[in-house]
Parts: sequence; structure tokens; C-alpha cells
Amino acid sequence: MSDNLTTQDANKALVRAGFERWANGTGSPFELLAPDAEWTIVGSSPLSKTYSRQQFLDEVIGPFNARMAEPLRPSVRGIYADGDMVITLFDAQGVANDGQPYRNTYTWYFQMRAGVVDKAIAFFDLREFDDFWARVPPKS
Repeated sequence: MSDNLTTQDANKALVRAGFERWANGTGSPFELLAPDAEWTIVGSSPLSKTYSRQQFLDEVIGPFNARMAEPLRPSVRGIYADGDMVITLFDAQGVANDGQPYRNTYTWYFQMRAGVVDKAIAFFDLREFDDFWARVPPKS
């Protein structure tokens, strides 16, 4: 039982540190993704599907960041761990290239394996996301 709690606490600390680096502009929780990780965006957005790590970074994160004049920064409401699952509830906001704010609330589920994220499942307001994605062209 104590080994499980130790692993839970360690996983939670890794995720918390990734979010702190993101909030400070010195890194991101995406650094925790295993090379063979999968990222799933749940819902009915054109971008909702399961991605490989590199597909997710290339098709979602890169184009997302290219649409932002001021980077997205998280404000964590809570980080919860149960076994090898770490769940983070957070708000995030930034300013898009068109000068309008982008705000959303997210819940990310990270399935951890040996200190890295093996699988991620993301829930957020797809209407807000899809509007932003269609409205703001990425900078090249």
C-alpha cells in the first residue's frame, strides 16, 4: 500500500511541476509525454481524436501556439491522483493573434508509467476552442 501512495505522490508531484513550469513560461506538462504516448481530445471537434505524441504536438500544439500573441498560461484548480492516474483541473488564458482573449477550462487525465505520461485524455469547451481555431489564422 505504501508503495502505491509513494508512486501516486511522485506522479502528482511530476505533473504539478510541469504545470508550474508552464505557468512560469519555462516549460510545459507536454515534456512529461512518453515518446510513444497517446493524446485523446474527447468530443465532436474536428480535432477530436487520438493522436500519437508527435502528431499531437505537430497538429494541435504547434498550430495552437502559432495562433497566440500571448501564450496560454494555466491556473490550476486542483491536481488529483488515484493509482497511476493523475487528473488536473485548470483554467487557462492567453491572447490570440487577433487581440481577443482565449479562455478555457480543462480537465486532463494522465495515465502515468515510470514517471512519464503514457496516455492523456483531454476534456474542455470545444465550442470555445473551435471558434478560436476557425477565427484566428496561425502565424507562419
